[in-house]
Amino acid sequence: MPLALLALAIGAFGIGTTEFVIMGLLPEVAADFQVSIPTAGFLVTGYALGVVLGAPLMTVLGTRVTRKRMLMLLMGLFILGNAVSAVAPVFGVMLAGRVIASLAHGAFFGIGSVVAADLVAPQKKAGAIATMFTGLTVANVVGVPLGTYIGQSVGWRTTFFIVAALGVVGLLGVARLVPEQPRAEGVRLRHELAAFRNVQVLLAMAMTVLGFGGVFAAITYITPMMTEIAGYSASSVTWLLVLFGLGMVGGNLLGGKFADRHLMPMLYISLGALAVVLSLFTLTAHNKFAAAVTIVLIGGLGFATVPPLQKRVLDQAAGAPTLASAVNIGAFNLGNALSAWLGGIVIAAGLGYTAPNWVGAVLAASALALAVLSSGLERRTGTHSRSVSGHVPEPVVVAEARR
Repeated sequence: MPLALLALAIGAFGIGTTEFVIMGLLPEVAADFQVSIPTAGFLVTGYALGVVLGAPLMTVLGTRVTRKRMLMLLMGLFILGNAVSAVAPVFGVMLAGRVIASLAHGAFFGIGSVVAADLVAPQKKAGAIATMFTGLTVANVVGVPLGTYIGQSVGWRTTFFIVAALGVVGLLGVARLVPEQPRAEGVRLRHELAAFRNVQVLLAMAMTVLGFGGVFAAITYITPMMTEIAGYSASSVTWLLVLFGLGMVGGNLLGGKFADRHLMPMLYISLGALAVVLSLFTLTAHNKFAAAVTIVLIGGLGFATVPPLQKRVLDQAAGAPTLASAVNIGAFNLGNALSAWLGGIVIAAGLGYTAPNWVGAVLAASALALAVLSSGLERRTGTHSRSVSGHVPEPVVVAEARR
């Protein structure tokens, strides 16, 4: 794999850390700004909405510059947002910093996926995407727990200064290691938008929303589920999330490896197994050991879907993939928000803290049904990985990356 993928993974590590570390620091931030925990929770919601809106917005704004330059600009925006959060004198400024940082999230992963895929031979594209996303998964194993510990011990502002410094490292890595790729000639915004007329692109994005939403239906409410049902102490939740992160790392790498060989079968297996495991979580949540094992499996199966889903979008929008790729990153966050909302509804209805697991199982099963439908339509029409114009473009491969 080219060293350029390391630079993309470092950027992904910083982005993943800043996205999730705030969840462990909400009490400290709320106390510092003298706001309630629910009010501080807007730092999570605001970031998620910023990702959904920022993914297409920043990608559209970047259509007139090279992908490398856009990645550098996005890392600059990420650094700025975290620096603003670190020095924020009032809560409103902190929220603004979170939104600024979130605007870089979707476009970085979307454009980065295209760049990563173009750096390698066609049969290694999903593996390259998975390598970049490894930065995000490792952030949940190392960055988030360490950032939470530092924030609780030294101060939450220190955590955001460190994350901003990670952004500087990522920016320098992109500048030094990612090769210049000329803008695709003849591809304009209208071509990027035309990809959304392809039903296969829309089906892939719907699979993303539902499939990844299934994961976060359970994980969003992991703290009350583990403390009230499984009997874990509140301090143990951090290590349970580390287990979840380890599952994410393994699942992401396996998903990338096998998606390059058998993409749709990989989706069938991972989504089907995810639906089953989420269903079983309503039972295993009552036992400490079984619950811990299930959490690892949810992380693994959930992230095993990420490389194939992202590659599916790239394949089906092959003529103009950048905007579709970025919007699909927003779809992951849309799934997070949707599942958290649905999980909250079933808990509020008095169905218990394990009820969101059933919500997640239904979402994952729905994603599996869409995968079967998508494959069936593909066989019926005789198309495969086609752009909206109906032809299969030649893969763009950077010459130096193939040496």
